[in-house]
Amino acid sequence: MRTTYTVSGMTCSGCANNVSKQVSTVEGVTGVEIDVASGTVAVTSDAPLAIADVRAAVEKAGYSLVS
Repeated sequence: MRTTYTVSGMTCSGCANNVSKQVSTVEGVTGVEIDVASGTVAVTSDAPLAIADVRAAVEKAGYSLVS
């Protein structure tokens, strides 16, 4: 399953690395792809993820989940 989220505040590869590292820790996540230009995070998982878990991981990295 692949879900794309919009994250505000990512402006560089360092930002992308921080978000990727944190989102990767969410249980069930098998892959994370970041597009800094569009501010999106594509998450691949075995099953649907709780948006609260993804939001918490993004916020732990210092950014905000828009959708």
